[in-house]
This record gives sequence, C-alpha cells and structure tokens, in this order.
Amino acid sequence: MRLHILVLACVIAGCSAPPTPAADAYLVAAAAAAPDSTASLRRQQERVTGTPFVGGNAVELLRDGPRVLAAMADAIRGARCRVDVETYQIDAEEGARFAQLLLAKRAEGVEVNLIFDAWGSVSAPSALFDALRQGGVRVLEFNPAGPDLNWRDHRKMLVVDGAVVIVGGVNIDGVYRNRPGDAPGSTDPDKMAWRDASVRIRGPAAGQFQRLFERTWREQGGPPLPLAPAPPAPAPGGVLVQAVDGDPATSRPLIHRTLLSAIGLAQRSVHLTTGYFVPTPDLARALTQAARRGVDVQVVVPAYSDSTIAMAAGRSHYAVLLAAGVRIHERQGRVLHTKTAVIDGAWSAVGSSNLDWHSVVHNQEADANVLDEGFGRAMEAMFADDVAGSRTIDPAAWAQRPLPDRIGQWSARLLDYFL
Repeated sequence: MRLHILVLACVIAGCSAPPTPAADAYLVAAAAAAPDSTASLRRQQERVTGTPFVGGNAVELLRDGPRVLAAMADAIRGARCRVDVETYQIDAEEGARFAQLLLAKRAEGVEVNLIFDAWGSVSAPSALFDALRQGGVRVLEFNPAGPDLNWRDHRKMLVVDGAVVIVGGVNIDGVYRNRPGDAPGSTDPDKMAWRDASVRIRGPAAGQFQRLFERTWREQGGPPLPLAPAPPAPAPGGVLVQAVDGDPATSRPLIHRTLLSAIGLAQRSVHLTTGYFVPTPDLARALTQAARRGVDVQVVVPAYSDSTIAMAAGRSHYAVLLAAGVRIHERQGRVLHTKTAVIDGAWSAVGSSNLDWHSVVHNQEADANVLDEGFGRAMEAMFADDVAGSRTIDPAAWAQRPLPDRIGQWSARLLDYFL
C-alpha cells in the first residue's frame, strides 16, 4: 500500500476513531464473576450482535489455501440449486480456474451469484467477469467508485444451497499454489508459501451467512435474487455457530465487539493469529488487562507481509504488550494470512477480519464464532504449530532494538487508521 494512496484516502474519507464499546465492557465485567463463563460469553455475544448461536452444525477447520480452494470446488460441484460467492480478491490465473467451476455449474441450471471487491480484484481482467456474465452468472462489483475508497468488501465466503458455508481468510489467488521450499531464502510474498485457514460449516448456521450475503447484494444495488433455499434442520449433537459481520455502512463493528467481550471473559487463555496486526486502543487494552490478571495471552503475527508498513506499525505496539506479559510470536518461513482466535479452548473465531483498524472501521467482514471444545482443540493444535514455526519476541532484546527501527515503526504508527 503506497503512501500517496493513503493520504488521498484520508482526504476523501476523513479520519475517525473506532467505536468504543464502553457498555460492552461494563457488562463483561459484571459477567466475569459468573461460574459458567461459556454460558456468560454466549449471552453477552448474542446481546451484542442480536444474532443467536445456532446448534446442530458440523464444523471442520480447513488449514491453508490448497485445502480450502479444493473444498470450495467440491462444494460448488455438489450444488443443486444455488451458489453464492463473496470475495475480496480474485486474480487472473486462479480466478480463471474458479470461473470455469461457476460457469459449469450455471450451465447445469444452478443459480450462481458473485460479489467481488473492486479494489481487491483490480488485477483480474475484465474479460473474466464478462465471460461469467455471458454464461449467466450474476456478477456484482463492490464499491467500484464510491465516495469512501477505504470501504472494502474483505469477506471470503462461499454459501451453497443454504446448507454449506466456507468462510475464512483465503482469497481466490494463485499465491496459495506456492509451496514451502519453492523459493528458498526469499522474502517476496508473491513467491513464498502462504499460511491461512477457513472453516467449513454444514447445517442451519449457513442460513445466517446467506443473509449476510443477501444484505450486501441489496445494499450494493444488485438485481433481485430468487428465494434462497431453506437452511437444513439441526443435526443431533451438532456444534453451536454464530455468523458475525463487520459492516461499516451501519457502524456495527460486531466482530471487534465480540472479540473484546471474549477476551474480557477469558479465564485461562487468549490465543490469536492474524495476518495484519495494528491493534485499536480497545484491543490493546483488552490484551494487556487479560495478561495482567493471569490469562495466558499469546499472539502470532507475520514476520513477512505484503504490507511492510502495517507490519512496522504493529511492531510499534510490542513494547507495551510485552511489558504486560503478552507473548508475541513472528511466524517464520510463510506469509501469515490466517485470522483466527481461540479463547479458553472453547470459543473460537475463524473469518476474514484482521486485528487492525481497517477491519474494524472500514471493511465488510464475516467471521464464524464457534462454541465447542472439540473444535477448540483443533484450533489450539493449529495455533501450537504456528508458535512452533515462529520466532518469539524477547522483551529484553526488543528493548534494545536499533533507533532507526524505532523511528520507522513509530512513523508507520501515524497511519494506524488506514492499516
């Protein structure tokens, strides 16, 4: 992201702070003393979002881009009546493969709808979208020339037949075909292997994600859609899932608020993984307070990124967090793009939202919140793997970092709002 674009965006959009959920913090403090923290967390998050946790779902964690893209392809091939795709980024090469899947399914008579972000997919040729339209796919470009250049659709979401949803951090992008060892010693994000995750949900919770898609479609002026399929009935013994959106158009930073409430209610552990770490004041405060009350707070962040300025701004926050007892790990050997959280091994979040201002203030996001200890164990195993592949920041060594590094980090911090 180049500086002149950031300055232009500032002039056009103006600057504001993320909403401060003071009332949420008060209620979290009142609920923290409750003996059943999971039940308290569920009540708090349903109150904040107005969206219930829905039971009866089968939930599977999908690690890394190749597995996610393969799962998306399988779901599309199995569609019987409708496919809805909402994505930030489509590139030329992977986008062409994906377009063929959509066109083949549309040729079978299945309704196919696609929302793509104008900025994130700027590298995709217009011919790709023209071919989709000619093949009968409804295609909608998100905010192509809106008054706020920062307002982006950052979701990565597929909903099939109102029954299956795949949501997470994986774009339709050829970088996921890079393998470890393809470019030894390289720090070029376009050549390195990427680390990412999504979640596949089968069950009635898919209906909540369907509604998020349809709301965006309407708000962006898309043509009327056929009636969506009814979600399936809950499966006995299934998992509790809640769809949560971040929607700057309605000033509803619900993902940010649910994460803060989960951190505020944590009793044992807060384990976060993010591709972009530029915490808001509320998030930094929540992490330091949790660490100071004895919670094991750890964050895995990138050591390499396609946004070096965001990485520098994030590092400007390390000193305060480290002093409070937060452990910070920088992932080595991969470009970290994962956006996940697991708290007390029971509450998990997987989605498109990063721990940065852009996700809170500017972006359309979608996360799946999951209440289940079995899924939590899978999340903790993935987190442990990322920690093992990381360099842990030593507080004493960090305090001795060179002056030019400090100056660069604090300079980048001036642009927190846009990162």
